[in-house]
Amino acid sequence: MKISLIAVAACLFVSSAQFVDAQEPAHYREFRLGSDLATVAKAIGTAPSAITLIHQRPAVMQNIEWRPRYFSRDVSPGTDSVDSMMFRFYDDQLFAVIVDYDRQRTAGLTDADMIEAVSAEYGPARLPATATRAQTAPAGADTTLAAWGDAQWSVTLVRAGYPLAFRLVVTSTRLEQLARAASTEANRLDAKEAPEREIARQKKESDEALAALEKAKVANKAVFRP
Repeated sequence: MKISLIAVAACLFVSSAQFVDAQEPAHYREFRLGSDLATVAKAIGTAPSAITLIHQRPAVMQNIEWRPRYFSRDVSPGTDSVDSMMFRFYDDQLFAVIVDYDRQRTAGLTDADMIEAVSAEYGPARLPATATRAQTAPAGADTTLAAWGDAQWSVTLVRAGYPLAFRLVVTSTRLEQLARAASTEANRLDAKEAPEREIARQKKESDEALAALEKAKVANKAVFRP
């Protein structure tokens, strides 16, 4: 009985470890998908002014753009391969990290080199059917080189056509779907309310012009001499 219990416990431990390992790739470096904006902003030392509000309804969508080589205390300029990173948030949850690599720091690296490097972090890659034709893609076209992940998260390596560079996109599948739906609804609401906003804008400008004219009238009337 004791041996059986030990065996079961060992299996549970292995299964738990495998589960943790399976969940581990839902990140880029130290940034974990699902983290709130305050956590990410604190980690990169960004100012509130660097946070861009995309829209507020039906969900709050925000972006933070960061250049680690210039703003990170832990990275020396010229040593980090990352040029810029975009953190995208849906309702205060990090759902995507878009990483653009510096062209000088990746100069000479082939598609295979990049896939090998990313695979060392995320495991075996899934190559698209067009991978063998990647080198003959039209000039200026973006090419998907490889992908990693499962039903919960995805990592996609892209070779941008112009300017020629490598990009890595790390996303939470569930949150990205919610963010995509929210963006579609936000665009619909914006289009629906556009005429009303335009009327309000024109009225505001008219009111401000009348107020400025009235102010000028008072000042001019006091000193006017025929």
